[in-house]
Amino acid sequence: MSSVKVLGINSSPRKYGNSYKLLRIALRAAEEEGAGVEVLHLYDYEIRPCKGCVSDRATKCKYPCIIDDDMKYLYDKVLSADALIISTPIYWFDVSGQLKNFIDRLTALENMILFDGRSWLEGKVAGVIVCGNDGGAVHVASTLLATLNDMGIHIPPWAMVYYVGKDDVLKVKDKLLDAANLGKIIVKAVKLLKGIKTWYDPSMLTRVESYWVREVLREIETTPKVPKSK
Repeated sequence: MSSVKVLGINSSPRKYGNSYKLLRIALRAAEEEGAGVEVLHLYDYEIRPCKGCVSDRATKCKYPCIIDDDMKYLYDKVLSADALIISTPIYWFDVSGQLKNFIDRLTALENMILFDGRSWLEGKVAGVIVCGNDGGAVHVASTLLATLNDMGIHIPPWAMVYYVGKDDVLKVKDKLLDAANLGKIIVKAVKLLKGIKTWYDPSMLTRVESYWVREVLREIETTPKVPKSK
């Protein structure tokens, strides 16, 4: 059995479109690197919009989410995976609506940092694939990667693949290569990170408040001020 599990998430309603094609190439490369892979088609599941419980009181948002839908199943799939490769079409310069719901609902896993001292997504690795005929592919990819990273997920180099066009992406050699490299990079990153139990350390706040803030203030107080222009 493989020691690395990669979850491919197709966020397009089309199981034959360019988003899915590049996802399959990436997953095939991950398999070649020794990973076990699985595909989820988000449009096969009921994913209701987030209710924003965290905005009422931070501790109201936790796993399992209070919304009774298919996210209960999807949460467990995400938790059991070492890495995610998320593929999405471009819908008006952004991700698909189904993926937006999915990402928002992952807050229930990220917010476990308030209960366990760590995000339940911490330590996982992710990459993204963005395809469409609208502009904004890099914006979509970078926003998605920034969101995942802020949830505690590692983003390795070359973790995004994007294609803007109407042609069959399987005929675009450089995008095929990008997708294949993404699959291999994701698995390599997981292997490097395995064995590291935690990254974000809430206990540091005591040291920061007790010592480091005073050190910074002393340094600033002894630093010569920039002279005023004449």
